[in-house]
Amino acid sequence: MRSKSAVEIFSYWNALRGNNEVPSRDQIEPAHIRTLLADLLILEHRADDEIRFRLAGTRICALFGRELRGSRFDALWAGEQSAKVERLLKDILAQKLPVSLSAVALAGRSDRLPTEVVLLPLRSSEGHVNRILGAIVPLTRPLWLDATPANYLDLTGIRVLDVTKAAPFLQSRPEITLPPIPPRSDQLGLGDALRRVLHLRVFEGGRAK
Repeated sequence: MRSKSAVEIFSYWNALRGNNEVPSRDQIEPAHIRTLLADLLILEHRADDEIRFRLAGTRICALFGRELRGSRFDALWAGEQSAKVERLLKDILAQKLPVSLSAVALAGRSDRLPTEVVLLPLRSSEGHVNRILGAIVPLTRPLWLDATPANYLDLTGIRVLDVTKAAPFLQSRPEITLPPIPPRSDQLGLGDALRRVLHLRVFEGGRAK
């Protein structure tokens, strides 16, 4: 991970997790991460099978120029990537995988802003893994950013974060780079998409039980 906010949110999530696969939403104390709240997001996989924002920090909303609470997370992504990101979110929850994404925020006609997204599964108070804690963090702050909101995110890479390492944000599995226009594959989950669509090596195993 390249941004300080993403590293700190992942480290906080990993500390809460302890020996469990994922931490509980009830363990999160906003006062403990108050400096991160502007970049923070919480997503919920709802009963209607949609994944929507329960919370979006002020800098995330400012990046897109609108309030995001209640909106679909996959709607932030360009073109056919929307369906790919929805499948990715469901795999993160089903497989309890912490993931970071590399993306480019597309604004105006030509402005492109490198951006990092971290997505970390959470357990609800009822015991279901149906929440995601994360962040969307631009890697630079160009002068136009405050005046020109981003329209979409363009996904460029996926990395599964290795929680078994002493410094997981430094020793995560190599990023899998995506082609500029990913091929359509409606029936593939995260693992199959990485193997069959991207034709790249997938690093298996190593996740704490």
